[in-house]
Amino acid sequence: MSNIIILGAQWGDEGKGKLVDLLSEKFDIVTRYQGGHNAGHTVFIGQKKFVLKLIPSGILRGKRAVIGNGVVLDPAALLEEMTSLEASGIDVAGLLSISNRAHIIFPFHRLVEKASESRSDRTAIGTTSRGIGPCYEDKIARRGIRVADLLDREGFRQLYRVLAEDKQTIAEAFRLEGAIDYAKIRDDYECFADRIRSMVCDTSRLLNQAIQQGKRILFEGAQGTMLDIDHGTYPFVTSSSAAAGGACTGAGVAPTRIHGVIGVSKAYVTRVGSGPFPTEALDEAGERIRRAGNEFGAVTGRPRRCGWFDIPLLRYTSAINGFDSIVITKLDVLDGFPEIKVCTGYRVNGRVTDEIPATARLLEKVEPVYQMLPGWEASTRALVDHRALPDNARRYLDYLSKQVGVEIGCISTGPERNETIILPGSRFEKLIG
Repeated sequence: MSNIIILGAQWGDEGKGKLVDLLSEKFDIVTRYQGGHNAGHTVFIGQKKFVLKLIPSGILRGKRAVIGNGVVLDPAALLEEMTSLEASGIDVAGLLSISNRAHIIFPFHRLVEKASESRSDRTAIGTTSRGIGPCYEDKIARRGIRVADLLDREGFRQLYRVLAEDKQTIAEAFRLEGAIDYAKIRDDYECFADRIRSMVCDTSRLLNQAIQQGKRILFEGAQGTMLDIDHGTYPFVTSSSAAAGGACTGAGVAPTRIHGVIGVSKAYVTRVGSGPFPTEALDEAGERIRRAGNEFGAVTGRPRRCGWFDIPLLRYTSAINGFDSIVITKLDVLDGFPEIKVCTGYRVNGRVTDEIPATARLLEKVEPVYQMLPGWEASTRALVDHRALPDNARRYLDYLSKQVGVEIGCISTGPERNETIILPGSRFEKLIG
């Protein structure tokens, strides 16, 4: 029985939520292994729209949902999300398990992040200012507070006092001291602890025992590979390991327990926030993609930057993650284009290469080399059979697959669960069983 990782092959927002929701019925447990409530997964079920920021979208299928140790957790955001899901009849408390080793986000993490982003001598990253980065900083600096600590009131108070004193020093340096009521935060979080206590456990143990029992695990990544702290467009990245390797450390499961990796990519590319974006379309075509794809952040509402498919980028993320198959989403967004650009390489100092520069400064300077492909100017919306796709749509997908060197095993033709094509005989079909 396969345990698989599903993650973003670009800069996030690729449609992972829909895919996880679609596939969850074939798995026993869905696990989130990194990130925080800055990553929204949007799922449409009929006329109902769900935006899940922390809880794995498999919970909508009634599956065991796990928040792994690699996630940074804002209890207030989690409880708000739980309330919303429970209002729709979902038994969150009965289905959700939270790692006792996940680190806790506090309100002062958000304030510190906002102050850091606004400094005149610092390059703004374009974060969501939800405290994700500062929480990971505390984790790596070994001064963070974990869920297990939060549940131990005496131990929590001692750890909190030290962390609060540290943040108060920083707040005073940024002249934020009047905005933080440390005692109230402590009291609020002790109340949060009581509300989540029954869901907290050693989730690594839970997952490994489930695997031993023959159960199937779906590992759900947040953001995308190009936002990975090590392999993304640093420093315009997130603060966690968004690539496939992060699933093992962020969930506490050995690499030998993973049987496949599926990358999710749009039929074009989007990015939110600052940072290099070689194929960004700053013309009417980019705006047309944004409108047709409703490209606005699920969590922040920010308009996404839009551009053309980038083959060097997908080759790069495929190599890092070892994709067995790629899912192409939002194919229908390109339905009306008579011609479609595809980036096949980068021109750097007069030389064409497909290598991703290591620095954001160099990547900002590359000139994309484009291949023009004929569009199909016909609707692909809601198609469920690849043979029904327009000829040029099939040629477009075949071209992408051949150039990237990985099969396209699944195509999304709309936001609904059933607006999906699974290619028969593909590695994708075999992995999902």
